[in-house]
Amino acid sequence: MAKPIVDAEYLKEIEKARRDLRALISSKNCAPIMLRLAWHDAGTYDAKTKTGGPNGSIRNEEEYSHGANNGLKIALDFCEAVKSKHPKITYADLYQLAGYVAVEVTGGPSIDFVPGRKDSKVSPKEGRLPDAKQGVPHLKEVFYRMGLSNRDIVALSGGHTLGRAHPERSGFDGPWTKEPLKFDNSYFVELLNDESEGLLKLPTDKALLDDSEFRRYVELYAKDEEAFFKDYATSHKKLSELGFTPTSPKTVKDSTVLVQSAVGVAVAAAVVVLSYMYEVRKRSK
Repeated sequence: MAKPIVDAEYLKEIEKARRDLRALISSKNCAPIMLRLAWHDAGTYDAKTKTGGPNGSIRNEEEYSHGANNGLKIALDFCEAVKSKHPKITYADLYQLAGYVAVEVTGGPSIDFVPGRKDSKVSPKEGRLPDAKQGVPHLKEVFYRMGLSNRDIVALSGGHTLGRAHPERSGFDGPWTKEPLKFDNSYFVELLNDESEGLLKLPTDKALLDDSEFRRYVELYAKDEEAFFKDYATSHKKLSELGFTPTSPKTVKDSTVLVQSAVGVAVAAAVVVLSYMYEVRKRSK
């Protein structure tokens, strides 16, 4: 499908959609599932074949019916309500913007969003997303395939500070933290706490303590929320831009300024010409 033209008008629509998403996510308390939608659309990326990734293909029934995407039709429908108001925006941009807003409205870091993702109707085969029942080798295989690092793996795992698992979707039940609608570093604090009763620890969560490199970041983020927020913002942005070459917002703004300047120069020139013609006519009388 055609890549969107990210001009001043498109940027305005993005900001309007951002406001609508803030209102929607706040009123529905749906930040966790919106974040999951963004991750699952992006997390299918394969760096070698350049397939999958944040391209909006998760809206296809073929893909949202994958086992790992159970329940995400709810988030897709929420986004469709916003899309209907802003049809110019691609689904790929909308889903990733929803993930950014979900983090921001729950107290997490603000992440610089750059639009311009192209939609795709081609869905990858099932099996590219992380399996919660697996351990360290599986995590590395999945995230390395995307082109992400050990730091990215741990930082992004910290997104489990939001939400809870549902047995009808994943087979697991319960929240990871005591405040599942607040984005903070409590996921890591609880992960290191052996006495966290009633809180969920998936095999993929426990795997973060089994690998020395992973554990180093877990311990850092548990004691330093600022470090977690900084790394999370970087990793989330990287995930949301897999396979996507962003157009710098500055370039778009500069282009707009150049166009406006050109119009201004043209108007000024026209005024000068008209003034000159007026003077010539005046003198000839």
